Amino acid sequence: MKKVLITGGTGLIGKRLSFLLASRGYEVRILSRNDSSNSVYKTFVWNVKAQYINDNAFKDLNHIIHLAGAGIADKRWSEKRKKEIINSRVDSTNLLYATVKRLQIPLQSFISASATGFYGSFTTQTTFKETDKAATDFLGKVCRLWEKSIFQFNKEKIRTVAFRTGIVLAKNGGALKKMKTPIISPLGDGKQYMPWIHIDDLCELYIKAIEDTNFKGAYNAVSTEYQSNISFSIALAKIQKRLFIPIGAPKFILKLIFGEMSTIILNGSKVSASKIKQTGFKFKFETLEDSLKNLI
Repeated sequence: MKKVLITGGTGLIGKRLSFLLASRGYEVRILSRNDSSNSVYKTFVWNVKAQYINDNAFKDLNHIIHLAGAGIADKRWSEKRKKEIINSRVDSTNLLYATVKRLQIPLQSFISASATGFYGSFTTQTTFKETDKAATDFLGKVCRLWEKSIFQFNKEKIRTVAFRTGIVLAKNGGALKKMKTPIISPLGDGKQYMPWIHIDDLCELYIKAIEDTNFKGAYNAVSTEYQSNISFSIALAKIQKRLFIPIGAPKFILKLIFGEMSTIILNGSKVSASKIKQTGFKFKFETLEDSLKNLI
């Protein structure tokens, strides 16, 4: 039985991924800040700030899936919060790397989340591919430092994958839950693109990355269908049978409410899924309409 250690296993994606892996015969282990004896999976404690990790989590381990990190959109971006966003990703990855190296674990793969924020919070007509450079804004910096820590696993000759993930659509949380309002309207001018992916397709990508040894490097984990904020809003209103008002929330209001963090909802460019498609991966939910019908 293949053994998979998941960080962020109690989060939205981690819960679904753990269930799917266990249902396919994998032994799932969870790294958690709390000793959760109630979990259906083997749970081991770690503390990134204290640089502590329970070594037993790594016994006979085959794969690590690293999902942990402070939420990008959970709080306003004060300087303190910005450091927390970066450190929660980089320091946690460094701790995993140091532990794998110290214990000389012959991992078959290290697979980590990253984000389409790698390309920055800008609205352009560019369709970004994995070969494009990291942006110089805050999100670009976060993802550049994050991926630098991720790909150090290559030094140990461990197959390493980073999924630059778009907006994850799920039934029980995440962005979609916040969007399901009585009246739906675009944000700002609505022209910004929203790279997105259904949670089940994202989880299947992680499983494919475990099982397909050709997966190496960075991949955009997004659907093939491009949606602007206004087209997304129209589709959501239609599926939910809610009132759609084409006049968007003014940019200056959103900037007052969210501060610098407003860039992630007011800006966005197209992100290509062509590299993922070339692996032979088949999306179950390739269109937004199919995804929303499944989730709402």
